[in-house]
Amino acid sequence: MEAKLIAITVDTLRITLLISMPLLLAGLAAGLAISIFQATTQINEATLSFLPKIVLTGGVMLFTMPWMINELVDFTTRIFRMIPTFAH
Repeated sequence: MEAKLIAITVDTLRITLLISMPLLLAGLAAGLAISIFQATTQINEATLSFLPKIVLTGGVMLFTMPWMINELVDFTTRIFRMIPTFAH
């Protein structure tokens, strides 16, 4: 019983990391590119980084949304199929 719960917890953490990774990497890449641009041009505007990060993250979200939904549906289906095994 405990092994099943630990496996579910590990799988939940894995799917969370897997689904959030494209958005986090897009935000990281945008932030790094904007920081390099600001350092080379010596523009020190704090609000300059928000719009490109939001646009890039939104674009990545729209592009990866079907994959994210499929992963979540598969995970949810696996969890629902496991419910009867916990009825001992």
